[in-house]
Parts: sequence; structure tokens; C-alpha cells
Amino acid sequence: MTRSRANGEGSIFPYRNGYGAYVWITTPSGKRQRKYVYGKTREIVHEKWIKLMGEASKGSVAPKVPKLGDYLSTWLTEVIAPGAAPATYAIYESHTRLHIIPHLGEKRLDKLGVRDVQIWINNLRKTCLCCANERDAKRPVPRCCAASKCCNDFLSDRSVGGVRAVLRSALSQAMREELLSRNVAMSVTVPTRRKRKRSSWTSDEARTFLESARSAQDPMYAVYVLILTIGLRKGEALGLLWNDVDLAGGTLAINHQLQRVHGQLYHRKTKTEESEDSLPLVSLGTAALRWQQAVQERAEKAAGEAWQPGDWVFTTRYGTPIEPRNFSRYFEARCEAAGVRRITVHDARRTCATLLVDLDVHPRVIMKILRHTQIAMTMDIYAQASSKATREALQQLGQELNSEERPTSGNETSSAE
Repeated sequence: MTRSRANGEGSIFPYRNGYGAYVWITTPSGKRQRKYVYGKTREIVHEKWIKLMGEASKGSVAPKVPKLGDYLSTWLTEVIAPGAAPATYAIYESHTRLHIIPHLGEKRLDKLGVRDVQIWINNLRKTCLCCANERDAKRPVPRCCAASKCCNDFLSDRSVGGVRAVLRSALSQAMREELLSRNVAMSVTVPTRRKRKRSSWTSDEARTFLESARSAQDPMYAVYVLILTIGLRKGEALGLLWNDVDLAGGTLAINHQLQRVHGQLYHRKTKTEESEDSLPLVSLGTAALRWQQAVQERAEKAAGEAWQPGDWVFTTRYGTPIEPRNFSRYFEARCEAAGVRRITVHDARRTCATLLVDLDVHPRVIMKILRHTQIAMTMDIYAQASSKATREALQQLGQELNSEERPTSGNETSSAE
């Protein structure tokens, strides 16, 4: 009688048009059950069976491996959403929905290979987002794929790296859940990111910008001062509460930030613990905040019952917080009015170091404001040559503000819309 099974193949059996086999496994929940593998030939099933036996001998094994798309949806909901910042979750969700699931979502987790991910990365770099997302369908006049003229709206190398990082993070979680034995996203090659050229103003340009805002009684003047003199981020400045400000002691507590994500405005903790600090205010910053108090008092009186009570340092004319996007528009408009180079709000923050030097701030104080870990880094900045005219003008701005109990221009109560 011919043996239908070789030694060691006691669990392999004919199944439909091929063969099947099973191994007793322990699931991540501790339950003992059978797990089956199938194939067209005995040799294929035997290889799968040996592999499964090896996995079962090392520890728990997931009884069923989901498709990547299904796993990513669960991962976003159960792992990322509860602990991540709203802006971080929005980025993860967007990358997953737009770039990962449409191309790799139908792949089973354990069937996803390095080659699959590498081909996907390569195609991602040369896929026009306008064409892929059919944006022309939403336009009254087609100007890209529907007009047979691709606009070549490709992802930047930085963005491609960001998308890969999202997939890598998800697969790392799958490994922790013992659904995978390795992270294939770790083995792919991504484009080398070119370091972006950062722009910042000279101290003379920063002085010109502040003088323009001061002379125009710009309602955002105090925000500009804080960004340029203590390096606050946009969200940190707009999220300030009067409870965070100690004008008598000349300090400012950085605890929160204001962000709008997916249509919702969030006032939340700063991104990292390192971002939280109590910073010393320079004289120009203290004067600007006192000026802001006066502006806000007059705005509240002008608004009457329409005023929305709160503790915000910077508000609209009705006491509500300022939209971050609107502030960026105000900043751009002020750049144009001042006749200085147009840079982003974040780039203006980089000008802080040179401005502190011109304000005669002690290097140890600059070190604390800029949060440097080594005094040598601060001294490199402090050694820069400064314009005498700029030094005097910046000091004069602070003196003028300190000498005024109330703004005198007719624009002083026109807080941001």
C-alpha cells in the first residue's frame, strides 16, 4: 500500500484541487487553536507548514492576517487617534487615505514584500497628484489631465519620505501585535532629502518690519514682536493666555498652542515637553504686551455685548481667538507694506537670534530663549556684527511703547477680524 504522507507530514491532507495542512498555534490572546495553510502541490504546502511550525514554536501566532488597508484603518482609530496630536493624526490619515491604501491596501499584511513597497515608492515619486485624484473634475475649466496637459504636481522627496514613515510606523505596530515577523518598509530605498534653504531677515529688515507695524498701529504688532524677540511659533503666540504672562516679573510661560485641523480649532498642549518653558521677556516684548493690554481694553469697550469673554492675549475685535491662517495673511500683508522680503512666519522666528543680539541681551539669556544646550552655539550668534542704528531704533521702539498709557491712533481698537 502506497503511503499518502511522508514522515513528519501527519497534518498534510488532500483538499479540493490541492492540499491543506494545519498546525496547533497559540493566539496573541492565549487561546489554542488550529491554523490552516493551503496550496496546489504537496511541496508548496509542506514548505508553508514547516514555516508555520517554526513561527508557532517561537511564540504566539495570529490566526488570521488582515489586508493592509483594513489594518491601517484599525491602526489609525485604535493606536494613532487616542494619543497623537490632532495635526499629527491628520497627516497620518491623509497619507494613508491618499497614497497607501489605493495602491497597497488589498495586499495581505504577511504577503507584502520589499519589492511591492519599493515599486510603490518609485511610482509615488512620478505620479501627478492632480491626475491621480481627478482634481480636474472639480474645476470649471480643466487645466491638467482632462485637458491632456499634465501639470506634473508630484510629491516632494520630503513628502515621499513622510508617506513611507507612516507605513513603517504601522508595520512596526503590526510586529508588536505579532502579525508580522519583519518590517518590509525598513528595507526600501527612499529619495535623499535635500536640505531646504531657510530664509530669515537681517536685523535691519526685522527692524524695518517692526517699525512699519508700529507706525501703522497694526493690531498684530505685539505678536510680531514676540515671534521676533523670543522666537515663538505662530501657534504658541496665538495660543497665549494672560494667565501665562507675568509682566511684573518679565516672563512668559509657553504651555499651549492654537491650531486648526480639519475645520476644528484646538487649544492644546505644545507638541513636546521640550517646547514648554518659561521664557524671559526682553524690554521690547514687555512693552508690546502692555500696549496689547490697552488695545484689548478699548476693543472690549467698543464691542460691548458682542465681546466674547476669555483669557486670550490676542483676539479679534470681538474677543475670539485669531485664526492661524488669517494671521499668516496679516503677516504677508505687513511684509508688503513694510517693503521687506516676503518670508514665512516660521522663517521670521529664525530671525530671533540676530534681533536679540541687537537688543543687547546677555548671551546667557539668549541661550535660554533659543533653548541652546551649549553656550558655544549662542556665542557664535552673539559675535555677529550689529548695526548701531538698528540697536538704537529697537531700543527706542520699546521706550516709546513704555511711555504710552494708551494708543493714540484711530486704528488702535481694530483688533484682527
